Amino acid sequence: MNDTTLQEKLLKIRCLVMDIDGTMTDSGVYYSAEGEQLKRFSIRDGMGINLWHRAGHISAILTSESSPIVTARAKKLTIQHVLLGSRHKTESVRNLAKELQIDLSEIAYIGDDINDLQAMSIVGVSGCPSDAVQSIKDVATFNLSVLGGHGAVREFVEIILIAQNKPITLPDSW
Repeated sequence: MNDTTLQEKLLKIRCLVMDIDGTMTDSGVYYSAEGEQLKRFSIRDGMGINLWHRAGHISAILTSESSPIVTARAKKLTIQHVLLGSRHKTESVRNLAKELQIDLSEIAYIGDDINDLQAMSIVGVSGCPSDAVQSIKDVATFNLSVLGGHGAVREFVEIILIAQNKPITLPDSW
């Protein structure tokens, strides 16, 4: 893909769809006898999502898990579209686009593992953390320099916002 085509694709992006485990988290999960207890999220990713929203864009979480931890994180970040328990992420992305009345080419997707592969292949641009599995690295538009759960979402957001000539900083009072 040449630079002009990529720039055109980046300019169209209005919605960011994020996988959770391995993308917004470091792939680790802490279990007790009662089940899942903790996931580690990056505060830098959270600020990236804040910048994304300030640019007037939409965000969504799409995960095959059904975790109240994800719901709590989404609430904290004011992510309105939270799709839990998806075992068909391509269909979920298509349904989200339909609900938002946007084209698939207006969606950016970030994921890290094979259950993200097909969904990543139908959107405008895609990204993956530096520790994503090889098959995802092979299809991602952007192989990011940061590990999942350590700011990969932020890096992806900044790439898109810079291409759109939108700020990646905050005013003094925000």
